[in-house]
Amino acid sequence: MKLNITRRVAMAMALAAGLASAGAAQAEFPDRAITLIIPFAAGGSTDVVGRIVAERMGETLGQQVVVQNVGGAGGSLGAQQVAAADADGYTILMGTVATHALNPLILKQKPYDPVTDFAPVSLLVLVPNVLAVNPELPVNTVQELIDLAKKEPLSFASSGNGTPLHLSGALFNSMAGTDILHIPYKGSGPALTDVLGNQVPIIFDNLPSASGHIKTGKLRALGVTTATRAASFPDIPAIAETLPGYETYTWNALFAPAGTPPEVVAKLAEAAKTAMEDPKVVEQMAGFSATIVASSPEELAEHVKAEMAKWEPVVKEANVSLD
Repeated sequence: MKLNITRRVAMAMALAAGLASAGAAQAEFPDRAITLIIPFAAGGSTDVVGRIVAERMGETLGQQVVVQNVGGAGGSLGAQQVAAADADGYTILMGTVATHALNPLILKQKPYDPVTDFAPVSLLVLVPNVLAVNPELPVNTVQELIDLAKKEPLSFASSGNGTPLHLSGALFNSMAGTDILHIPYKGSGPALTDVLGNQVPIIFDNLPSASGHIKTGKLRALGVTTATRAASFPDIPAIAETLPGYETYTWNALFAPAGTPPEVVAKLAEAAKTAMEDPKVVEQMAGFSATIVASSPEELAEHVKAEMAKWEPVVKEANVSLD
């Protein structure tokens, strides 16, 4: 009997030690580098935001946050990689409106579910898009563009089929009662080149991408796509001033794989919030025309659902689908 009691005590002590060890290991997150997947090529707005945030989060977490660009399929390849990763917080995604609202609505083959395959961490920033024209087009306001588009055929360039910029134009057509032809390009750079050369007269682009050409007068900005004017360009009206209710924007948010422990998600969210409150980051984001949000995981989850509900009718009306 004494031997049995001794064994039981030993087993209980071993179990307690194991639980304590597991708890300590969990509390030590992160104990190695974290990989942040950017689902687009280097150099774009998502990449720039991601690298700024990764550096500052790494300082807070005490471990390096390593950026890895996994481009392709409009961001779906990188998002799919994170959805399939271990749910331990060491592989996270810089998601966007494309990865978590548009692609799931547009792609015929669904490589992941934007709601059930991810653990939301934090909505970081909102980035305005802009409607701009080649200066040779004889319009100076959104209303003048609408009037001209109802009289003669016009076309607009975007960074590609099914992108937020394409659908910004589709929403504009729907609300303005116009039929401006969409010309898709393989990226913002080629689209800008042809608009600057007046091969296509109109473009929807990210404001940061087009800002340099707007400042030099090579593009004439008619309106930003956010509900209110951008702080970095207060003289550019919001399209909503002419078309009430019009609003689109690009956003960047952090996601982890579904099943990531809540305490790990909370630690990542807190590090993201700290990063976005850093004065240097605030200054960088302001220069980038980005509005800082730094939401909670719960707020990001609601944001994703709202974005999908918003874009579903636009996608259907524009009849956009991709293999």
